[in-house]
Amino acid sequence: MQHFLLSAAARTLSLKAVFKMGEDKAYETFCELRWPENDGEAVCPKCGCTETYNITSRRRFKCVACHSQFSVTSGTIFASRKLSYTDLLAAIVIFVNGAKGVSALQMSRDLDVQYKTAFVLAHKLREAMSLEQQNRRLDGVVEIDGAYFGGYVKPENEKADRKDRRLVANRTGKRQCVVVMREQDGKSLPFVVKNEGDAVPFVRDHVGTLATIHADEGTGWDALHAGWETKRVNHSVQFMDKGVCTNMAESYFSRLRRMEVGTHHHIAGPYLYAYAQEASWREDNRRVSNGSQAMLVAESAMLSPVSRKWAGYWQRA
Repeated sequence: MQHFLLSAAARTLSLKAVFKMGEDKAYETFCELRWPENDGEAVCPKCGCTETYNITSRRRFKCVACHSQFSVTSGTIFASRKLSYTDLLAAIVIFVNGAKGVSALQMSRDLDVQYKTAFVLAHKLREAMSLEQQNRRLDGVVEIDGAYFGGYVKPENEKADRKDRRLVANRTGKRQCVVVMREQDGKSLPFVVKNEGDAVPFVRDHVGTLATIHADEGTGWDALHAGWETKRVNHSVQFMDKGVCTNMAESYFSRLRRMEVGTHHHIAGPYLYAYAQEASWREDNRRVSNGSQAMLVAESAMLSPVSRKWAGYWQRA
């Protein structure tokens, strides 16, 4: 049986099609995504009035009621953008086409923009992706597992000088744990904590009380037995025990590890949560065509408010 990603159904939008549509069509696409309830006709973001003047020379609108001027990206995560609408749409397509993510360096070369521009743009897209995960609640059979990232300690050259890096005293203190909760054949939800067991409060907030939890033998998950039907599998003995496994969670970490090693090379530190959310979105939408993925991300970007974290990032830095 042919893998979905190798089939024609997975390829419904290409960069060639994006650049062929031109700036006018790309602009219309963003208008339709911003105001779908009004058939792409502008709605004032300040007062909600549907009557506007169209300032075609600058691709802006003026509200009849409050007289404020705005564009299709005003008040969104793309506010104050300088890239053309064609380049913005192309950036989204490039971003979703990377099964294991796309580096900012590659995006900067593909779009012929500065690395700083591509870096911030990619993180804005990750922030838009995370909208899908807000207030998410998991039910049914939920697998939970954790993996550690960052805090690498380079070994000494001489073997006699090397220390046991498993000991806390010999670590950098920068290591963080990504914990993912994932429904079997369903949605996933990641968190970043210091230690694996610290994720138990997040489980209480996002997993239904009638759910069944599958976890490994880690002692951090012992507290789960008090609130849910919890089944454990000892990975030092076997990967699956009578149907109990964490294979879906391991599949998520497989993608995240490949993003770290093969694409980004370093995803720890303050940005780890953003990459964890991106990997979760890619796992959840792995059977969706790239054209539909691009529209999902573009629609989320149009719904996302101005990013307080990434707007003016390099000026603050």
